[in-house]
Amino acid sequence: MDFRDRHVVVTGGTGALGRAVVGALLAAGAHCHVPYRQEREKEGLPSGALSLIPVPSLADEAAVAKLYGGLPALWASIHIAGGFAFAPLTDTSGELLRRLIDDNLVSCFLCCREAVAAMRRGKAGGRIVNVAARQALEPRTGANISASTAAKAGVAALSAALGEELAGEGILVNAVAPSIMDTPTNRRPISMPGPRWRKPRRPGPRRPGSPCSRARRGRLSPRGRGDR
Repeated sequence: MDFRDRHVVVTGGTGALGRAVVGALLAAGAHCHVPYRQEREKEGLPSGALSLIPVPSLADEAAVAKLYGGLPALWASIHIAGGFAFAPLTDTSGELLRRLIDDNLVSCFLCCREAVAAMRRGKAGGRIVNVAARQALEPRTGANISASTAAKAGVAALSAALGEELAGEGILVNAVAPSIMDTPTNRRPISMPGPRWRKPRRPGPRRPGSPCSRARRGRLSPRGRGDR
């Protein structure tokens, strides 16, 4: 995987999964542009060609437009930022539902839109990778996390639709759908047996955002226990 001279946005790049992705991209020679909300998020990030950009909210239309409007020629945009809540239906408020939709679907939609505008300016195509969730592809496994499941299902549907809409421009859109990641943030509201958790790790060499993936689009790739 060779990303030399490629500019890549990674939302959620300061989180557990995001740091693994950023580390792999930097090792491959990419220049990563990572939005962040709080100063403490910048601690311990991988070193290399890394631009950290303060963005108060990825669900803020003006803030996202400003983020992408100031970038050099954009090759790829990877959208890991999102939210998760363990909450049965009757414990889920309208406020929590709207927050999860903002954190997951709205942020992904706005970043996709502005990434496409940036790629069109460069006139060289590009790659977009969204992060949905395994429950979005298998909704029955989303019991007790129905709001999170619904929000991520929107990300999955958006990815498939954009894959068809943009393929003619050489902008390939795909999504991955991991199981619940084993991170401190996710473990706080829920206790699950160890084997059901998936550790964040660096992506392999032929993921949808790779230059190797020249013909794939609209693909939703589940990643969970037993997957390779």
